[in-house]
Amino acid sequence: MLAKYLFDKVFSFIGLLAVSPLLIIISILIKVKMPDGPVIFRQKRVGKNGKLFVMYKFRTMVMNHEGSPVSVKGENRITSLGALLRKYKFDELPELWNVLIGDMSFVGPRPDVSGYADNLNEEDKIILSLRPGITGTASLKYRNEEKILAVQKNPQEYNDTVIFPDKVRINKKYIENRSFFTDLQIIFCTLLGKDIPYFY
Repeated sequence: MLAKYLFDKVFSFIGLLAVSPLLIIISILIKVKMPDGPVIFRQKRVGKNGKLFVMYKFRTMVMNHEGSPVSVKGENRITSLGALLRKYKFDELPELWNVLIGDMSFVGPRPDVSGYADNLNEEDKIILSLRPGITGTASLKYRNEEKILAVQKNPQEYNDTVIFPDKVRINKKYIENRSFFTDLQIIFCTLLGKDIPYFY
């Protein structure tokens, strides 16, 4: 959709300019509070058509930690500053750069690491036909994913057997019903902390 493409380009640029003071402040705080590593966390994710790209986020964890690929609220590898950034989603602000350069969109399925994307069956791989998004319908439903996982006996297993398949289902439903107007709804609901249950 041309409208979606233009929206992504224009508003990611405007967004980066608008939040640049906040980006600088957060960068300084990370360097002061977590001086043992880089400010920006870089990780390869699976993008459109299965192509790998580097996704950028503010670092929220200690360096050289060992742990599960899934994050759980309250775990000790997440620093106190990192927990605050995650709570308000400030750690995801650098993804505006990914949108600007065309790796991501504002709205779409969240990009997974290779291990999850590789396990999609042929029918489910349709979610790789879109650019991954900063937010999306599955992201709205599981905005408190770390809290949900924190109360599970086995967070990794619960993520793999319950949450991940449900996200795939929701993302496929988004693909079937997507429109530029729907994307605007999702963006506003994300900003306002609202749900779109009819997409779940």
